[in-house]
Amino acid sequence: MAKVLVVDDSPSMRAAVSHMLRGMNLACVEADCGERAVELYVEERPSIVLLDVNMPGIDGYETARRIRDAAPDEWVPIIFLSANESDQDFTKAIESGGDDYLVKPVGRIVLAAKIRALQRLEQMRRKLFELTNELAASNQRLEQLSQSDGLTGVANRRYFDSFLAQHIALAARQKTNLSLALCDVDCFKLYNDHYGHLAGDECLRKVAAILSQCCNRSTDLVARYGGEEFALVLPDTHRTGAAQFVRTIRQTLAEAAIEHSRSTVGPYVTLSIGITAFTPGKDTRPEDLIKRADEALYRAKETGRNRYVVV
Repeated sequence: MAKVLVVDDSPSMRAAVSHMLRGMNLACVEADCGERAVELYVEERPSIVLLDVNMPGIDGYETARRIRDAAPDEWVPIIFLSANESDQDFTKAIESGGDDYLVKPVGRIVLAAKIRALQRLEQMRRKLFELTNELAASNQRLEQLSQSDGLTGVANRRYFDSFLAQHIALAARQKTNLSLALCDVDCFKLYNDHYGHLAGDECLRKVAAILSQCCNRSTDLVARYGGEEFALVLPDTHRTGAAQFVRTIRQTLAEAAIEHSRSTVGPYVTLSIGITAFTPGKDTRPEDLIKRADEALYRAKETGRNRYVVV
């Protein structure tokens, strides 16, 4: 049942209005002054406020302002009740936070119509609020999907490119280190040929999960660079720190013991990793870091795989 806060310093007026409201199947809460009205508004959270203008203490206009200030993110209809009917009074009522203005004495039919109209507006507002929240959540999900690799769940190449460019610029401004590692699953074609593509997809998901587990700082990024390659962007990380990250990854991957009977370097899935780490300058481009990391990765693969090279 909807609840109405009735505010009037006249007991007889409160009683008359409350009687009409109860005849409309509405619950009533009564206040005899503005100060008490604000307290009850916070405690009871009514769905409508009927507010007298002329009261001892703070008047209805100030009461309306305080009610609005008490819950600035909410909208509850406020209807002023007054013996005055000048345009100036109506304007002041609206400016103080009111939504409608009725002249006393108020008839039951008019009051019921006003309340129904404001209730419809409140229902429309709530529906619009719900739709807006749903739209915002959908947009957030779409944004996440647009940044994620569909197979592994880590960042995709598009987001990687943007992230790397932003953090190169940030590291250049702050004169901090930035590390980039490119990781390639060793002998992955042989894995696919032997175990099948579905098993290959599952292997990539497991590798991505291990990379994400090891690079767990909020500033780090794990991305699928392409095919069986992954990229790690490690802001504010020097060569020694990047190498430690990679050693942790290699150890965790070894403990996972993902079977790879066709690998030329061991019985389990391994990674070849190329790392570059330095302080970017204002003219450093993303392709500069990628080229350096790719050269290090090539050296790691050329010298036997299942290892990392730092340049």
